[in-house]
Amino acid sequence: MVIMHANLKDRFPRLAQQGTIGRSQGKIMRLGILLAAVLVLAGCGREPSHKAPGPTKITFVTDWKAQAEHGGFYEALALGLYKKRGLDVHILEGGPSVNVPQMLAGGAADFGIGSNAFIPMNLAREGAGIKAVMAVFQKDPQVLITHPRDDVKSLADMKGKPIMISDASTAAFWPWMKAKFGFQDSQIRKYTFNLAPFVSDPKAIQEGYLSSEPYTVQKQAGFTPQIFLLADYGYPGYANMVLVPQKWIDENPKAVRAFVDASIEGWKQYLYGDPSLANAIIKRDNPEMTDDVIAQARDKLKSYGVVAREGLGGMTDAGWKRFFDAMSAVGLYDKGLDGRKAYDLEFVNRKK
Repeated sequence: MVIMHANLKDRFPRLAQQGTIGRSQGKIMRLGILLAAVLVLAGCGREPSHKAPGPTKITFVTDWKAQAEHGGFYEALALGLYKKRGLDVHILEGGPSVNVPQMLAGGAADFGIGSNAFIPMNLAREGAGIKAVMAVFQKDPQVLITHPRDDVKSLADMKGKPIMISDASTAAFWPWMKAKFGFQDSQIRKYTFNLAPFVSDPKAIQEGYLSSEPYTVQKQAGFTPQIFLLADYGYPGYANMVLVPQKWIDENPKAVRAFVDASIEGWKQYLYGDPSLANAIIKRDNPEMTDDVIAQARDKLKSYGVVAREGLGGMTDAGWKRFFDAMSAVGLYDKGLDGRKAYDLEFVNRKK
């Protein structure tokens, strides 16, 4: 606090030079001096009113280790797009032991990635108050892969044949495939995320992720597997979504909008511009990533139409309804569930 001089003559020298003054003038003068003193004292010790608030801190947790599938978020960070919009974003790398919804619910992270449409819909069913606010992937990159073979040229051709899928998939895309293609549970073989059984068996069929298993097989086994993208056969659902707790949407929608806008711009730059800055961070955080692995993943996201250049990040009521209707029809959700509680369209589909 600044200390004011006790003698106001230093501040008001003309008063010291005055001789006798009238009573009314003296009263007015004394009031003026008192008012001046109060105003000066009132301003002491206060922070300047023009001081700008600090950036909004956001911890963003991903659903797996750093990879090209997260590239746009890293690009936004590397190019300062979050900072430009008043955000201080920290990307927290996920992994096999990271439960994104649990971290958001417990406050260990602010925003996070929802890998597929089941995650926000399951959260809506549980009344968790966490919603998808943007979707990077317009198609779910879930695939089935086979060796090159003449007897399997579509998903329908796989009916009755053994298929390796994970435990999680038995309550995700598998019920949809049973309903659409007549698959039976007797076809299920357990997929343990070990590619050796698939590589060694020319008749094997297994699940995978478009930008992951197919290239690993090609690189390690020396042959190019057949790829069947489920979305191209009608499998609905967005993927790679940004999940945000309702509290943020209610109390700081400006920060949510800033994060979404910066992320969309980051994805456009990463996919259609120079991805080198983001790739450097990805390889730093996940040394298992190499330039060729990143490049093929980035290319597949574009060539298979997983991302949409126009309207990147967008979602629609109709898109979510397709997913909910398909999954409730096979018994995965109660038809009375309000699926709109899984997402919020306020931050996307806006014309710039």
